[in-house]
Amino acid sequence: MPGDEQDGKPAGASEGSREREARRIAAVRRYDILDTPPDGAFDRIAALAARLFDVPMATVTIVDSDRVWFKAAYGLEGATQTGRDASLSTSAILSDTPLIIPDTRHDALTRAHPMVAGPAGIRFYAAAPITTPDGHRLGTVDVLDTRPHRIAPEEATALTDLATLVMDQLELRLSALRMLRRERELLEAAHAARDRAEQERARTAAFAAALQSSLLPPNLPHVPGLQAACHYTTASVHDIGGDFYDIFPLGADRWAFCLGDVSGRGATVAALTSMIRHTLRTTALLEPDPRTVLETLNAALLADPAAGVRLCTLIYGTLVPHPAGGFTITLTGGGHPPAYHLRPAHQGLPPRAEPMQLSGGMLLGVLAEAPFVSRTFRLAPGEALLLHSDGLTASCTSHGARFDEMNLAAHLTHHAATSTAPRAAALIDDLAALLVTFPVGPADDVALLALSATLSEADGSPVGASGTTRTSGPRPHVRA
Repeated sequence: MPGDEQDGKPAGASEGSREREARRIAAVRRYDILDTPPDGAFDRIAALAARLFDVPMATVTIVDSDRVWFKAAYGLEGATQTGRDASLSTSAILSDTPLIIPDTRHDALTRAHPMVAGPAGIRFYAAAPITTPDGHRLGTVDVLDTRPHRIAPEEATALTDLATLVMDQLELRLSALRMLRRERELLEAAHAARDRAEQERARTAAFAAALQSSLLPPNLPHVPGLQAACHYTTASVHDIGGDFYDIFPLGADRWAFCLGDVSGRGATVAALTSMIRHTLRTTALLEPDPRTVLETLNAALLADPAAGVRLCTLIYGTLVPHPAGGFTITLTGGGHPPAYHLRPAHQGLPPRAEPMQLSGGMLLGVLAEAPFVSRTFRLAPGEALLLHSDGLTASCTSHGARFDEMNLAAHLTHHAATSTAPRAAALIDDLAALLVTFPVGPADDVALLALSATLSEADGSPVGASGTTRTSGPRPHVRA
């Protein structure tokens, strides 16, 4: 459908063009993708496009009514959106075929464009439209360089294939959201059509698992001198919980980490959890004071009508390398169970697992003037820190007793006593094995995040290692 959007904008176009643009914008809204958090699948497509075309920049864009929003931006640090007049994507959605401009300074369409004539100095541009099954062009997959390029026809075909792959991801995401909305209606009809409902629950579980995974980092970042490991056990394969954790950089030699728990379950909780992670990441980059970060997040929760009466407990921490080795950690609490500082026997002191109490910290989403409490300490080489959600301490052991904070402290102290230097990966393995011994599984979702300061190599350089996200579900005989 070439020429659907005259000049890429509805303004000043014919009545038919305005109607087509309105239908295209309706399709953009239908996929509910604008302003969503970063997604590894789209980031990987942008990175693949850059490698395939040997260019420093590649984007996955969605063209909105008055802006071009970047779902992924490889090689464009911090770029999130631009005006339609300032983006070549506006021109690229005018055709079903790829737009390829080997040298933008010698092309009448682009020589005066701000991206070409301005500071960006783009000399090569190629894009393929992201087209829906019903023919609407949502945006583009773009590759850009400051040097001219010539590409072969098969490379143009590859760019079209990448745009089709983006469309496939959008369709899968839309399907998952639709299935989650239908889940409650289908379950209400379970008594009348039990077999059909069970089959639908199995399909829904797959979508729920995919969406649950999207709330957790696919892997943990490499931090020099730190080993990090994590684990997530869900209490129900049919619903989405609100437990989450994250580690992310704050700049040179500074990192942040968190573990939290949003009350309730379901798609609303998943959306709220995604908002909390996004707000926390964004605010942490702007605010050096951890208490201010939690105050900002608390205000966002109170202002969000979708949050309703949802509450969130949270531990937020920052990591800075310590001059004597290890890290200086500042923990700030929002009504969450305490983290544990594991230290092996040293200089006559016994091994211990100290609860890092943050008494007085209020959970988030309750009071506008909620107090938050911080505590700073050193995580020395050979020591570890554990953060956990309350699903761990709400579970019952094989003896029928609750595995409370006192039991957890004793278990962690034993781990410190039997380890030469507690390491994050070994600590997570130990607790994951413990969860398997609970006869009916955890009472609630369990999120675990462990950090350990590693010993240095012989040349004094720090060792860095990261664990990856591991998930598990309830035992098959447990009805969730």
